[in-house]
Amino acid sequence: MMKTRTDEEDYWNSSKYKAFTFDDEDDELSRLQESKRAVNSIRGLVDDEDNDEDDMERVSWSGEPVGSISWSVKETAASNQRTDRDPTPFPRISTDVANVSRGHSGYSLSSLFKGKMKGGNFQSFTDSLTDSSVRLYAPELRKPKSEYKDLVSDWSPEETVHRMQQGKVVSLEKFRSLHDKLLLLDFSVSAHDGNVITAILIYLKRTLSKEVLFRELESRQTALRHFIHYLTETRDQKLLLDLLRSLGRTEDTVLLQYKEHLNISDANKRRDFLKSCVSLPFSADDLAHVQDHFTLLDRQIIMEATDGQNEREGKVEIFQKFPRKAPIHNMPLIPTLHYSCLYHYSEAQQETFSSPLSLRHTFKISEKQFFVTALAARVKLKAWSDVDALFRSRNWLGFTRKKAPLGFHRVVDVLHKNAAPTQVLQEYVALVDDADLRISLAHKHKCHDIVINTYRDLKDRQLLLGYREKVESGSAAQKKIDELLENPQIRWKN
Repeated sequence: MMKTRTDEEDYWNSSKYKAFTFDDEDDELSRLQESKRAVNSIRGLVDDEDNDEDDMERVSWSGEPVGSISWSVKETAASNQRTDRDPTPFPRISTDVANVSRGHSGYSLSSLFKGKMKGGNFQSFTDSLTDSSVRLYAPELRKPKSEYKDLVSDWSPEETVHRMQQGKVVSLEKFRSLHDKLLLLDFSVSAHDGNVITAILIYLKRTLSKEVLFRELESRQTALRHFIHYLTETRDQKLLLDLLRSLGRTEDTVLLQYKEHLNISDANKRRDFLKSCVSLPFSADDLAHVQDHFTLLDRQIIMEATDGQNEREGKVEIFQKFPRKAPIHNMPLIPTLHYSCLYHYSEAQQETFSSPLSLRHTFKISEKQFFVTALAARVKLKAWSDVDALFRSRNWLGFTRKKAPLGFHRVVDVLHKNAAPTQVLQEYVALVDDADLRISLAHKHKCHDIVINTYRDLKDRQLLLGYREKVESGSAAQKKIDELLENPQIRWKN
C-alpha cells in the first residue's frame, strides 16, 4: 500500500530514525559521539574504575568498545575456547557450556537492559549463569610477592642461614661462587647451630672439590670438627682418610685405618690385615697394642683349630663335660685367658700357645689379674684342689701358708657366686683379718663354726647365747655352743 506524502512526513517526524539528507546535522561525527556517550553510560552501570579517564574511546580488536557487556561476553567465550585448547592451572570449564558467541547468543545488548531475551526471558539467562554445571570461572589473581617470597632465591647468605635456623625451606643452589659458599659456612658457625652447619657442609662437599674444601676447613676448626663427625657417622672412610692426610694428622689417619679391621669378619683375613697395620707409623704405645692384637688373634686361630678338632673327635674329656659355647676368634685377652684356664690349665709349659702361663708371660698379665681369672675358671669347674693350690705360698723357712694378691673377703665372694660348698667357704672366711667383717661374712654364709669360735675368743657369753637361738635346734652347732657354755675353764666377760 502506497503511503501518502503526509504519512511519510508523519513517520519521519514521529520515529526515532531520520531520513538521510546531505544537510542533516546527524553526520558521522555526531553519531560517534552519541555512541561514546552510550558506552560511558554502560561503564557507569558496570562500576568501571576509569571514570576519570579522558574522552578517548578504547576499542578491542573486534572493533567493539572495551568494557561493554558484549565485549565482556565475547572475552569470556574466547577464554573458554582457549582453556579447552591449552590447559592452564585454572579450573576447566565443562564442555556442556553453550558457546556464547555473537552469532549464536540468545541475547542482545538492549535485551540485557530491558530484561528480555530473544528466545526467552532475562531470568532464564541469569539462572543459566548461576547454574553450577555451566558456571564460568575467572582466572585466579596472582598472589602478592610478599606471600611467595619464601620461594624466591634472593636472600643473602646471612638471611639464608637465619631462615634455616627457623626451619624454613631455602635453596642453596643460587650460591655458586666460592665467596658466597664460605660466607654461608661462616654465618652458620657464628649462629652456633650444628644442624645448619652440617647442612651447609653437605652442600659444600657436593659442590666443591675436596682439595678446595679441605684447604678452607683447615682454618675453620669448628666446621672441621663437624665435618669429621659427619664423615664418621656416615662411614665415609675414604674421604675421611683423605681429609686427615691433607691436614697432616698422621696419628689419626693410622688409627682410623686400623679400625677397618672391625669390618672384616673372616679371622684369617683380619689377622693378615693386622699384620699389615704393624708397619704403619703408630706411636709407641699404639704400636704395642696393635702388635699384641695381631699375636693374640694368631694364637686364637691356632687354639680354635686344635680344640675344634678335639671336640668333634671326642678325644678330650673336658670338652664333653663342658662343651664350648662359641669360637674364641676375636675374644679380648682376659676372656681368652679364662678360656685357657678352663680347658688348658694342666698345660704348665710356656711353650704351648694355649697354656695360661704362656699367655701370662707373652702379654705381661699382672699377678692379680691372672689370679682372679684363674680362680673364677677353676671354681666354675669345682676343681677345689687347683683353687687351694692358688693360695699356697712358701716362705723362706719352707713353711706353707695361704696367701692371696687380693683380700680374702673378695675370694669368699667369688666362691659364693660359683656355688662353692659351705666347708670351702668356711675355710676362706676364717682367713679374713678383720673380726667384724669375718663375723658378718660368717653370718651371711652360715659358717656357724666361725661365729662360735669368734664369740668364744671374745669371751662374750651373751652373744653366744643369742646366736644359740638362731641355729637349728639339735644341730651340731647348738651342741657345740652348749659345751662351751658349760666349760668351767672359760672366764666369760658377762
